[in-house]
Amino acid sequence: MSTQPVPAGPDLAPALVFSSAPGRWVLIATVLGSGLAAIDATAVGVALPSIGRDFGTGLASLQWVVTAYTLTLAGLLLVGGSLGDRYGRRKVFVIGVVWFATASLLCGLAPNASMLIGARALQGVGAALLTPGSLAILQSSFGAQDRSRAIGAWSGLSGVATAVGPFLGGWLVAAVSWRLIFFLNLPLAVAVILIAARHVPESTDPAAPRRIDLRGAALGTLGLVGLCYGLIEGPSRGWTSGPVIVPLVAGAALLVAFVTAERRTHEPMLPPSLFASRQFAAANLVTFVVYAGLGGALFLLPIELQEVGGYSPVEAGTALLPITIIMLTLSARSGALAARIGPRLQMSVGPLVAGGGLALLSRAGHGDGYWRDVLPAVIVLGLGLATTVAPLTSTALAAAPVEKAGVASAVNNDVARTAQLLAVAVLPAVAGLSGASYLQAGAFDHGFRIAMLLAAAIAAVGGLTAAASIRNRPDQRAARRRHLRPAHFTHCALDATPVATTADNCPLGAAGRQPRYSATTPR
Repeated sequence: MSTQPVPAGPDLAPALVFSSAPGRWVLIATVLGSGLAAIDATAVGVALPSIGRDFGTGLASLQWVVTAYTLTLAGLLLVGGSLGDRYGRRKVFVIGVVWFATASLLCGLAPNASMLIGARALQGVGAALLTPGSLAILQSSFGAQDRSRAIGAWSGLSGVATAVGPFLGGWLVAAVSWRLIFFLNLPLAVAVILIAARHVPESTDPAAPRRIDLRGAALGTLGLVGLCYGLIEGPSRGWTSGPVIVPLVAGAALLVAFVTAERRTHEPMLPPSLFASRQFAAANLVTFVVYAGLGGALFLLPIELQEVGGYSPVEAGTALLPITIIMLTLSARSGALAARIGPRLQMSVGPLVAGGGLALLSRAGHGDGYWRDVLPAVIVLGLGLATTVAPLTSTALAAAPVEKAGVASAVNNDVARTAQLLAVAVLPAVAGLSGASYLQAGAFDHGFRIAMLLAAAIAAVGGLTAAASIRNRPDQRAARRRHLRPAHFTHCALDATPVATTADNCPLGAAGRQPRYSATTPR
């Protein structure tokens, strides 16, 4: 195959070829950039018990270590994509990497839990800037014939980063300190910045919104902060106390204001018109329910394995590896099957299977050990998620108008993250876990069992919701008869639904438009 640039259009810069040296450098930069966020997000969960012991904090602080990051990431993710489209994808991507690295340094140096939580919130801002940029750069840099290969390589390698994160985090905690998880981001960030500055072409979307919906981002983020604060602090401060009631009421009011503002804004970051489609609304409702059950369970599981089961950090980090392997192996096949038979069956059965896996995990901390109590559960959970997630995201994408497909996929991803952060705030409280209970094996194990059964029930509700609300399209039955090629789909991860591409393998920009780029030569 020729390695010469391929013209992308009459007025567009030459597109990169996948097998060329410039193409490989762009792929390396985007994989390392997205890998920063993926590894960090999955590694921190394994470090929570060590962080709690070092700072002498209760479970609420550990909840905030996770939630602070997810709050700012979920609240600003859509804005991050719009900023890249408007001001330059490479520029915003690099700013995100620098921001993420600076926040990582602050995390590693944090002298107390409060400083760590604040630095984690800053990390989420950086992740919101770099995460949409990594895929958008690939979409705008490669020609149509190479774009799918580049995205496939990016998604596969990003999946590997997700799989490596918990094991790497456990090894660093056991060998040195949890702080090294954050310090490790610094040399990786330097490499990304140098490669991006030299090899990644700049690109913008001339059709991007002229105004960024900062008001919507602020209202949505602050509303979630208020809700999460009240839900996390409620068990220790009392549900009727002022410091709990006021944030809950204020958070709810801000979220109502967010919905109102999005309806009145000319160019909202979350177009309300998307939810006029019953299929899109139903797909996102199923996403919210399934990822709520998953998010709460995966927050508590590493603590249970280490504090109750006596697992080392490395063993706890490796325990969930089969889930990622199963999803990497089967998600594409699951998406192809849904393209042929329709998504309803898989979206109904998959959450029920995943719920069975979560119920089995209620015995994770004791009994006959990993091979009999944990491995079967994570295999069942992985099969359920692999069955569910690809059809789920494809359904949300297909239900949106073509010109809004990119933002529809981003909204679905954001819904999953929002569900997880709320679950981390709610599930421990409902299960009776608070304070220093994670250091008391008996008390934590009792609450963990309740939490896993609740998470299983939540996942099952997701399956029932899909059965009642998701519909197969008539053209899918016709496609099955004609044996049409299924839509291209990227890998599925545990932290959120994947970013999808359009059915004709032609990805869309973050704002839902075909990427056009006014590229400059990288210096």
